Amino acid sequence: MKKATITTLVGATLTLLASSAFAECNISAGSVRILGNDFDSIRTVTDQAKTCASAETTVRVNLTTEHKNIQVPALTITPAEYTVALIANNSISPLLSADLVRPLNDLVEKYGQDLLPNQLIRTGDDVVAIAFMGNAQHLFMRGDILDELGVEPPATYDEIIDVAEMIRSEGIMEYPLAATYEAGWYLAAEFVNMHLGMGGQFFEAGSAQPALNNEDGIRTLEMMKTLTEYMSPEYLTVTADEMKQMYLAGEVAIMNQWGSMVSGHLGEDSGNAQISEATILAPAPTVNGSSTPAAALWWDGFTIAKNISDADAEASFQAMMYGIRPEMAQQNPTAATWLIKEFDAPESAQGVLQTARLGARGYPMSPFMGYMHAALGTELSDFMQGRESAEQALTDVEASYLASVREAGLAD
Repeated sequence: MKKATITTLVGATLTLLASSAFAECNISAGSVRILGNDFDSIRTVTDQAKTCASAETTVRVNLTTEHKNIQVPALTITPAEYTVALIANNSISPLLSADLVRPLNDLVEKYGQDLLPNQLIRTGDDVVAIAFMGNAQHLFMRGDILDELGVEPPATYDEIIDVAEMIRSEGIMEYPLAATYEAGWYLAAEFVNMHLGMGGQFFEAGSAQPALNNEDGIRTLEMMKTLTEYMSPEYLTVTADEMKQMYLAGEVAIMNQWGSMVSGHLGEDSGNAQISEATILAPAPTVNGSSTPAAALWWDGFTIAKNISDADAEASFQAMMYGIRPEMAQQNPTAATWLIKEFDAPESAQGVLQTARLGARGYPMSPFMGYMHAALGTELSDFMQGRESAEQALTDVEASYLASVREAGLAD
């Protein structure tokens, strides 16, 4: 399996430079077929790309939370079912490993003069992806409730638990906390966040061997379980979209939500002006006395499929460049922490930016991390429901992970 050394974009979230505007969308011909995840910021970009459709150019978009399960088989066939795969730092590795991504050097030279250097994701000398936004989960809090209690916004998980107990004791809310604990991908992502904040590692150095069943891993699970005492009993079904609905319905006071979803919580888009105006955005909390936020830093971007015609590749690159032009970021400043020239980061982007500035670690780029993430999502539910110990849950995670990488021929 190839190991790609990929340019990190933590610094990119802090680098906002000025430049000239992109040219108007002007594609002579081609087929643009986009596959990606489904959330607000991605829809903002793809809605712009869709306007490149014309009598000579078709643009089709499929946004689905199942995109990572679809992308490899869809890009393996010739011609590939999709010409563009929208990816993040956790989902590009399978495409690189299977040699399904087209080097973009020539297209960048022709159409990418206004791209920031840190937007160019490279393996060796080849540009293999273009990043357009940074992301992280960070705190969204009801400032009006904190004022009612006379407390400062919590900055650590221990402080969050103390405030949650106060909210419950005062009869304001029975379940003041929420997290994206839906069994599967979301639950695994929450473990990753907390484990990074604990200073934990996922693998032995320079190895595919797992390194979770230890003090850091146990502390991670114990804190996750403690937080559920202040969550709805249905916490194992909560996704990011459902948590947003709960928050805007006035059912939740404190949550660690995705920065890319901030626009749906603030302003006219929220549908609840009172809660929107009371919302405080803050960096992800720290845990266990650490100064490192308990959140993974992410970037999102796009790749161009290898198994397509040059004409479709060129049309697809042009459509995506139109989708991420500076005017789009200026018109949608609260939709994401855009890694785009001329983007003047508003207050709504500060949760992500401050989380980065405080030293949050990037989501692990190991080629084995996808297998680890899947094992975490599958094996942690029993512990979260009190059916097994933390030690047993981590034993199960490591066994499931090792079985997967051995089946894939990546470990002995």
